[in-house]
Amino acid sequence: MNLDLFVDTSRKGISMALASPDGAVYEEIVDPSAKGETLSASLDALISKIGATLDDVKRVMVTLGPGSFSGLRTGVAFCQGLCFSGKRELFGVTTLQALQCFAGKDCTSPETAVVIRARNDYWYLRQNGTESFVDTATVVDVMRAGKPKAVVADTAAQEDDALKQLFAEIAVAVTGDTGKPLSMWAPLFETVKPSLIQEANYIQPSYFEKLNA
Repeated sequence: MNLDLFVDTSRKGISMALASPDGAVYEEIVDPSAKGETLSASLDALISKIGATLDDVKRVMVTLGPGSFSGLRTGVAFCQGLCFSGKRELFGVTTLQALQCFAGKDCTSPETAVVIRARNDYWYLRQNGTESFVDTATVVDVMRAGKPKAVVADTAAQEDDALKQLFAEIAVAVTGDTGKPLSMWAPLFETVKPSLIQEANYIQPSYFEKLNA
């Protein structure tokens, strides 16, 4: 059995899934209250549910952020440890890259944007492959100019008055950032190079300043 492991600790708690590349096997754990210390137990539970072993896991995909410091630190370190032996490949993707796949289109499609809350009146925005930390007015300007056909948005973005008005104005199809199978990230295996060394991108705006340096 060949399995892919998907791990997201960049937001609330732990989301983790095991899937076979052919789609025949899928099992997921989502625990918003979980801490990084339970990652190993969560993986053991998933493996047990499908009657597999750790050796069956051949590829690991982990979100690198933006996100919380403690969550990303433990998630990335855990996945690096799983892949240290060389028995499996490690793929790191930004949280916004992963969420873009939830729109059900090409994971790299310029027609899909992603917007999630960073802090009051500030957002993490991904559009046309570019990620930024911007205020509400800038989100409106960028999306109005780019006119994406789909957007993946968290609850805060969907409830923000200015963004709701924008989404209606440009007639964009809105998809939530939760409730979708993590195996929808699988196309990213074909666009991201595997590497044992992955660097987490924390919630601080300096992450974006570094990207654009």
